[in-house]
Amino acid sequence: MKQSSRQENIIYLVMWAILFVSPILSMYISIVAGERSSFEWHDLWYVWQKFLVFLGLFLIHNFLLAPILINRHHKVGYFSLITVVVACFALYQCTTRPERPGPRHEPMEERMPPEEMEQQMPPEGPGMPPEGLRKKHEVPRTPNASGVPEAPKGATLRPAHGPKHDHVRPPVIVGERDIVATVILILMFGMNLGIKAYSKSRNDQRKLAELEKQNVEQQLEYLKYQINPHFFMNTLNNIHALVDIDPKKAQETILELSKMMRFILYEGDKNGVPLSREMEFIRTYINLMRLRYTDKVTISVDLPTEVPDKTIPPLMLISFVENAFKHGVSYQHPSFIHIKVDVDSKLTFTCQNSKAEKPNQEKGGMGLVNVRKRLDLLYDKNYTLNIDDAPNVYSVKLVIPLNRKQ
Repeated sequence: MKQSSRQENIIYLVMWAILFVSPILSMYISIVAGERSSFEWHDLWYVWQKFLVFLGLFLIHNFLLAPILINRHHKVGYFSLITVVVACFALYQCTTRPERPGPRHEPMEERMPPEEMEQQMPPEGPGMPPEGLRKKHEVPRTPNASGVPEAPKGATLRPAHGPKHDHVRPPVIVGERDIVATVILILMFGMNLGIKAYSKSRNDQRKLAELEKQNVEQQLEYLKYQINPHFFMNTLNNIHALVDIDPKKAQETILELSKMMRFILYEGDKNGVPLSREMEFIRTYINLMRLRYTDKVTISVDLPTEVPDKTIPPLMLISFVENAFKHGVSYQHPSFIHIKVDVDSKLTFTCQNSKAEKPNQEKGGMGLVNVRKRLDLLYDKNYTLNIDDAPNVYSVKLVIPLNRKQ
């Protein structure tokens, strides 16, 4: 959240810095082009004053108004406040427009004398007012000592081009520049909303990804917890059977079990273990299971002795091997278990076993449903699991990608 907010503030800082620097660059280019002789700081400060108004409104919107819509989702309150802000800004624009210079007139001294004006005036004709009407409102002038005509005392001179004013303040109405400024303000608010909504969306996605990751880790831990008790129960049953048949072999089996327990304790909680260690673990487990059965059970194992330097999730294949021994071995009829692993760019695991009429009913197995859940969590759709449950043969083929050794 803090990182996302920091990135958002950096974007705003860069944008406003560019906006305030642009008038300086524009004035510098004008000087280089010869349009200006020097920096006119008065004009620059005038532009910056306008920018400061927009900056103040932007800060109000960013920290006070936008969170009402983005975080609290109060649409009515947000748009009501925005309407008030935009209306106040439009009123401010109308009432604070700078005074513009009024029409400039010629000085009285430079005006043409009435005699010359009458000489240059076109003669009367159709469409022209009669001479008496033209001279009705004219003030008679008499020449002074210098020979320049002047009006009698108390007479009011009528300017040639209307009243003379130095400056004229326009009426309080909405002009073109006011409309443009208001539209720019609305677009600025929209840009601010877009950036904040995008930033919040990224932050929500990041939180969701973290929650999903934690959920996956918890589910994997739960599935591993299910695997370990099941494995230990089967192995202890094997040792219990060997104690009466071959005590010496039972002691050797206990040593093998200790190695396997060490693997589970120190490697089972990792995300990946070396592929060679996983193959060794499966080979040891199958050797222990062989001790329980007679020659009526044909067990063939084809595991690679040399494997690439890749990793595999721990205890990923053992559940299928356990399932084969649990449901594929019959003490009354000949049965078989065939296990094979091929390794290239991917790992291909195949397991076939006969189906016993009365399979072993040992409790504590995790089931293939949980195996699929674990595969889905680890590989999503990047794996293939085909199970063929025929009347007499049960077949499993699993293809999973291999990761580089970490």
